[in-house]
Amino acid sequence: MRGGCLSQQDGISLPKRYLGQPTPFTHKHLLKDDEITPQVTRQEYMDRRTALMSAIGRSFSGGSSGSNHAVVVLAADKKYMTDDIPYPFRQNTSFLYLTGFQEPDSALVLESIPGRPLPEHKATLFVQQRDPERELWDGPRAGTEGALQFLGVHECKPIGDLSEKLHSLANSKSELVAWYDVFKPSNATLHKEVKDTFVQQCRNRGHPVNILENVLQSQRVIKSPSEQDLMRTSASVAANAIKDVMAFSHPGVNESILYAKLDYSCRVRGAEFLAYPPVIAGGSRANTLHYISNNQMILDTELVLMDAGCECHGYASDITRTWPVNGRFTEPQAEVYQAILDVQKDCIEMCTVGGTLDQVYHFMLAELGKCLQEMRVLPPELAEWELIKMTKQYCPHHVGHYLGMDTHDTGRVSRSSQLQHGMVVTIEPGLYIPESDTSAPAKYRGIGIRIEDDILVTTDGPEILSVECPKEIEELETLIRK
Repeated sequence: MRGGCLSQQDGISLPKRYLGQPTPFTHKHLLKDDEITPQVTRQEYMDRRTALMSAIGRSFSGGSSGSNHAVVVLAADKKYMTDDIPYPFRQNTSFLYLTGFQEPDSALVLESIPGRPLPEHKATLFVQQRDPERELWDGPRAGTEGALQFLGVHECKPIGDLSEKLHSLANSKSELVAWYDVFKPSNATLHKEVKDTFVQQCRNRGHPVNILENVLQSQRVIKSPSEQDLMRTSASVAANAIKDVMAFSHPGVNESILYAKLDYSCRVRGAEFLAYPPVIAGGSRANTLHYISNNQMILDTELVLMDAGCECHGYASDITRTWPVNGRFTEPQAEVYQAILDVQKDCIEMCTVGGTLDQVYHFMLAELGKCLQEMRVLPPELAEWELIKMTKQYCPHHVGHYLGMDTHDTGRVSRSSQLQHGMVVTIEPGLYIPESDTSAPAKYRGIGIRIEDDILVTTDGPEILSVECPKEIEELETLIRK
């Protein structure tokens, strides 16, 4: 046995053809012989599935050793802009994390082995069959044989057999615990099948149906050494791309041109695509937190706020920088910027094992509030609770979030959870002073500034993954004027 599972083949002989995603046979420059996706081995994917089954056993009160467990995870489906015009495909995160398989309309079923304790389990992957006509249009498919040989699961079947398998699981077990994300379907067609043939059948027989996300995200929030390296790469790519955009900036440039420069700079460094629609906001548009129109001219003396990241081999970065488009901060801009930067540095130092994001958030609000008082945006005589409440008007978002395969990663993990070695978080204080805010001194009105870095929590202290992206005032002014 390996990794607590039924035995699985070692030294697999890969099909000598393209499977629809990179393999060590077709992409020797990208993948080592034992890797399913760049830097993540077949063994690590097997270990992830085993760890999930272990966590299920620990989380199930009532004696998991006497219960059968079945986990269902669906691949994403294709999304279409209009008839026959698809969006770029992005795999369901949970499915990708557990399999490394990049094809749509697939399913993973993990089932415990009767009479044997968790984490022992059987992993069955259901995939689309080979179809020359469809492959002519959509590209090669792995098929059952290719997926079985490449991915290291125990069994691989056609996706058309999924309903029969799930119906059998729901009705043949006298005692069963089902695990499926009922309320977050990733594939509309397959979700209906799972609901009808599995979820409803389980409920009819009195089998509990538990939400998988709660257990899986607690596992995903801790990044393995290979995941940490992938996130370093993603942050480095985004940091240097943003640096390119800074150097390219000049008065009169359109936000759309900076968008194009960012996208290009990320892709030429190896990113598959941007992690989310970036915010590229000139001037007072930075006070719209989710401004993504990115189509206005940036005028002389205005600031540029860029919130952007990329995906590299399934892992996201998320960085924000604010800089003067002409290479010189005005005195009020520099005053607000330096205040935020000082607070950000202190917040980063708090990202240690045992702390929480909520603690950092409370500290951020208190410190930003003091800065606003010094700038006479807020009155001096305020109780702490009043100061924090009023500061939220100028910084309405949290100090940060978890980061990983998704930009806003593992959202079911509370920000009050203690930080652990291997977690990655963002730290992103900001101040947004509306042009219409007559309570603020006129020189600050319209200024919107945020500074965001990606932080790996380690037992040795915080590691700034996005450290290559400049943020000191002198660095920014020198880079842009040069």
